[in-house]
Amino acid sequence: MAQRAIREYDGKAIFSKHWEKYFSGFHYGFKSVLVTNGDELRACAQKHGFEWLKQEALVAKPDMLFGKRGKNDLVLFKTNKPGDVTLEEAAAWIDEKISHETTLLSGQHGTLTHFIIEPFTPHSQDQEYYISATTVGEDDVLYLSAEGGMEVEEGWEEKVNEVTIPITMDDANIAHLIRANVPAGIPAENKERFITFAEQFYKFYRDLNFAYLEINPIVMIGNDMHILDLVARLDDTAGFMMGESWCGAEFPTAFGMEDQSPEEKAIAEADSKSGASLKLTILNPMGRIWTMVAGGGASVVYADTIADLSGNVADLANYGEYSGGPTTGETKFYADTVLDLMTRHKDPKGRDKILIIGGAIANFTDVAKTFTGIIQSFETYADKMKAVGTRIYVRRGGPNYEKGLKDIKEAADRLGLYIEVYGPETHVTDIVRMALEK
Repeated sequence: MAQRAIREYDGKAIFSKHWEKYFSGFHYGFKSVLVTNGDELRACAQKHGFEWLKQEALVAKPDMLFGKRGKNDLVLFKTNKPGDVTLEEAAAWIDEKISHETTLLSGQHGTLTHFIIEPFTPHSQDQEYYISATTVGEDDVLYLSAEGGMEVEEGWEEKVNEVTIPITMDDANIAHLIRANVPAGIPAENKERFITFAEQFYKFYRDLNFAYLEINPIVMIGNDMHILDLVARLDDTAGFMMGESWCGAEFPTAFGMEDQSPEEKAIAEADSKSGASLKLTILNPMGRIWTMVAGGGASVVYADTIADLSGNVADLANYGEYSGGPTTGETKFYADTVLDLMTRHKDPKGRDKILIIGGAIANFTDVAKTFTGIIQSFETYADKMKAVGTRIYVRRGGPNYEKGLKDIKEAADRLGLYIEVYGPETHVTDIVRMALEK
């Protein structure tokens, strides 16, 4: 499956085009524009059908295939006085953002060029829900939660129900399976509504040949559905038969990719073809501390901890993640890329290189399977790793983590590599302190 990411605007346009066919009983008022500057937004407001741009409170944000826009302070809205963000304020904010380069918390940097503008939706937190679907192996998996928003990743195992759906399962059994896995915490008056929407959402995902589809959050106000944030990837191999069904969706280059190194581009290309998430940003190719971190949230925490405890942010060589259940082969490719970069240069001060293989407790990623890919990479790069004095620190939890930790420890010992291995009983970032105290 060749997965290709599309803009949030295009994903919502696909929803709007097919809404009546798939989501009977619900209403979705698609109001959204995609612009590249303030004047373009002002011009849109003069067109018939877009009067709402002058009449309603607005929300503006970049639409360039990166997440955590709120945490990057890249969402313009005001909750204290709905109506404060006017057309002119949104246009001015967009022009300010395109006037300079933007650096994300992930280290990605570039110029913002595309923005999505929509009406502000007043709502309470208990009206926010989470829903997504993707393909894992030969099955589809539907993820459902009574809690939506930026913090859904925290406590994922407790908050999110995972519904594995064999691709051969009929609609009646799918409906039964979803009903049996409806998340706790959904108010009684919304339970049937949520179940129905989840069934329709999955059918829409499957029929429209999405490879990944996430709404976080979906706001339910009676039968009115508000898609606040959306992430979507299409199965490009189905493009020949989808025609107008995809509403002319574009496959844009990821933010900051124009200035990427060959290694960063290679990982981005692998990411575009995978159901997993593979990200790599090289911060300092001469850096001493290299990371292979599982999970987007964990990657931010590890980067912050390394910068804080090392006392020198330049020590951090890279930023990135591998998550979402990558295959052994995908993990090996990711590890090969990181180890190749790490072993090209010795530390200018003669210090050992430090490799942090960290992560929180995995949700569905098989730790042993991904560690097999890392072990295979160790076998390729062991001599080079020893030549630059590599010390490896591992902290991981999740499915099959005991076997994964045992396997990676035995492999490193066999190859003569220094390694320390810890499970979920150790604090998630404590290995950074241990590594720097040596």
